[in-house]
Amino acid sequence: MAGKDRQITLRFLAEPADVNFGGKVHGGAVMKWIDLAAYACAAGWSGKYSITVYAGGIRFVEPIHVGNLVEVGAKVIYTGRTSMHIGIDVRAGDPKNAERHLTTHCIVIMVAVDDEGQPTQVPEWVPVTEADIKLRDSALRLMEMRKKIGAEMAAHVTPGG
Repeated sequence: MAGKDRQITLRFLAEPADVNFGGKVHGGAVMKWIDLAAYACAAGWSGKYSITVYAGGIRFVEPIHVGNLVEVGAKVIYTGRTSMHIGIDVRAGDPKNAERHLTTHCIVIMVAVDDEGQPTQVPEWVPVTEADIKLRDSALRLMEMRKKIGAEMAAHVTPGG
């Protein structure tokens, strides 16, 4: 039911196929897991198919090892008219104990779309707790920063390809 499930956690084991040349799980695998969790969270909140329009501020804090239990937590931290800002924390650790350490975190923005692929309205999320208000306010500040970064990045785009 749309507007009810604000967060989700995906759990799985890091596999040998996820390893980079340095013997740790490679960043591309982690980014795929982040995108999957963001989609599941956004679809659950909006009740609609959702597409990734932005992933940013990705911080790889610690490596993930093969055999680690990985938990990718995704939570709605702000909603616009058609967009959902999803806060992502990736935690990992030995599956034989309960301790998980933060390995990666970021923000992903998803947009709900209709059957024709056009943006469509999502339920509003209203923060209640002090912690949620801080998350929402942070999302708003990050939006303003992205506008400035986008304008700056435009200088790096070569006209005509």
